[in-house]
Amino acid sequence: MRTADFLRDNAPFLAAGALLTFCSSFGQTYLISVFAGVIRAEFSLSDGDWGRIYGIGTLASGLVMIWAGVLTDHFRARYLGAVVLVLLAGACLAMAAAPGAWTLPFVIFALRFAGQGMTSHIAVVAMARWFVASRGRALSIAALGFAVGEALMPLFIVFMFDIVDWRVLWVGFAVFLVLMVPVLSLLLRMERTPQAAAAESQSVGMFLRHWGRGEAMRHWLFWVMVPAVFGPSAWITALFFQQVHLAGTKGWSHASLVALFPLYTSVAIGATIASGFIVDRFGSARSIPFVHVPMAIGFVVIGLSENLCSAAVGLSFVATGHGLNATFPNVFWAEFYGTRNIGGIKSLATAVMVFGSAFGPWITGALIDFGIPFEDQVFGIAGLFVATMILVWFGVRSARPALSAPS
Repeated sequence: MRTADFLRDNAPFLAAGALLTFCSSFGQTYLISVFAGVIRAEFSLSDGDWGRIYGIGTLASGLVMIWAGVLTDHFRARYLGAVVLVLLAGACLAMAAAPGAWTLPFVIFALRFAGQGMTSHIAVVAMARWFVASRGRALSIAALGFAVGEALMPLFIVFMFDIVDWRVLWVGFAVFLVLMVPVLSLLLRMERTPQAAAAESQSVGMFLRHWGRGEAMRHWLFWVMVPAVFGPSAWITALFFQQVHLAGTKGWSHASLVALFPLYTSVAIGATIASGFIVDRFGSARSIPFVHVPMAIGFVVIGLSENLCSAAVGLSFVATGHGLNATFPNVFWAEFYGTRNIGGIKSLATAVMVFGSAFGPWITGALIDFGIPFEDQVFGIAGLFVATMILVWFGVRSARPALSAPS
């Protein structure tokens, strides 16, 4: 199907996916971190205090995702999505009304669980279940909501800081999310049940069958993929989390480094769109081992960079890997394990991703405290990406024959 026809015929479903991924912004690190300074000042927190609060809330949200993600196998996205958007709106109001530092771990948990966790999980699972031949394109288009949020929301917040109090912004976020509930319901008014969609698509996995969540966890390939899910979340989050430190050790102004972020977002958007066509053409089995190559190159270039021009090159490589990673792994779970129980299986991967986003900043921060600057850590991170690529290549290569083998 031509791209124009695909977009026209599936516009409501694709728009719903992009809407959900955009709404996940209100629980993502790139948005919450913009408020770090005012939150620390408001509640008299040190950098370490804030880091621990953020880590505790994020880890707790990852643990709950293991259970909650299964709900996408039983409830329509328009119903579950509406509930989660309301929960996320409530979390935003809780941040706006937070009376003391003791409430922040609970608020961060709610924002991370409803935002980064469930809202993005519902979008990805829905795209993987609703589309088969064009699954890659559908996932890449839905993932554009992440990129738009990452590009626009931090700039919007910084601009609004000069106009309204930071708590008022969180109230505004809550109002926006509530307004998106009827929009989501309208877009998905023709949605089928998860069970009906899975039965109709018949997108089976290895050995030509649908895998259960427990079966997937007992299969060796799932554990081979864990580092591939953990790594990008951990180390790309750490890269942005440690941006002030990195700029300082490199002798760059923080503002100059931040000025490169629109380039990062543009490249990531281009790679995300391209990833959909690549994975639909070649399949995730052939493509997924190479997702980590541009990220490894990018971290090495950033480590070696002596000026912002070379840093821009490094960030572009990382952004390319980031864009590819937005699509390839999500197609992989459906392709290798089937779509009937994709929500439960993908929730495990989402939990691993959330854990990565918590541990990456914590690990790199601890190493900085031990005297290892982030500009030196990036070489070790690049090595981890290479090792992960090799592991995934061997694992997927061994598992590929099972995609066409009978049970």
